[in-house]
Amino acid sequence: MQEVRVLAPATVSNVVCGFDCLGFALEKPFDEMTVRRISERTVRIVNRDYFNLPTDPEKNVAGVVLLALLAKINADFGFEVEVTKHIKPGSGIGSSSASSCGAAVAANRLLGDRFSKLELVDFAMEGEQLASGEKHADNVAPCIYGGFTLVRSTDPLDIVSLDFPPLFATVIHPQIEIKTSEARAILPKQVSLKTAVRQWGHLGSLVAGLAQGDYNLISRSMEDFIVEPVRKSLIPKFDEVKLESLAAGALGGGISGSGPSMFFLSKMQATAERVELAVRSVYERSDCEFNTYVSEIVSSGVKFV
Repeated sequence: MQEVRVLAPATVSNVVCGFDCLGFALEKPFDEMTVRRISERTVRIVNRDYFNLPTDPEKNVAGVVLLALLAKINADFGFEVEVTKHIKPGSGIGSSSASSCGAAVAANRLLGDRFSKLELVDFAMEGEQLASGEKHADNVAPCIYGGFTLVRSTDPLDIVSLDFPPLFATVIHPQIEIKTSEARAILPKQVSLKTAVRQWGHLGSLVAGLAQGDYNLISRSMEDFIVEPVRKSLIPKFDEVKLESLAAGALGGGISGSGPSMFFLSKMQATAERVELAVRSVYERSDCEFNTYVSEIVSSGVKFV
């Protein structure tokens, strides 16, 4: 096998109260990637979209992942990767993680699947470090494992796949860019013990609600007392969108990753579509351009095609 094509899905991370440790995979949108083995000991990047991302492999998230894979096995060959991105960079729904994970999974297939999913997450985190300045796994873990994942630890790396009931996500993406590194820079450096305990309680009950299929508990648990109060100021109409989504029947939601995208979970697709209409009506009254998606939360991550 000399060439592999994959679809790498968008992901939602943090999931309100699970900052840097909780995430889930969407069915759409996704990036299309083709990775092929080449005889030269190098990595070549070919962009098939209009985002003008770097083609220098050391400055491209897919590139640094492939370089790390090649260094690990001391390869005497290289890779070429063609990327068609449908997940806009800086959108807050895992654009960098999709490219990182797609490259890792595709290259691993060309290497005879020698690395485990956990090891692939570790490689993909190299791309996240390039994009955000920190190695975090809350996007790359669900992108590779699929479904809901909990990052118990990054050192040593420990990923837990979570059970979850049928859920649909409504995602709204205001067409502005928020860089992850900048969104992280405004986070509080210290949190009171009282606030931390409240956050831990909500994260624990959210995981329990997912495992038990308890939609009411899921809804009650989706509160963030640490990150959302700071970051929501970066996103136009955030409070109005959240209020309208809850009024339309959403279980809850908040900022996807570092923003500007927001997500809201619903028990049924019809409710998620009703939430989509509600959030669209908010932005249609503004000057801000936007995209919306309704997607089921799926148990698969990067897929071969």
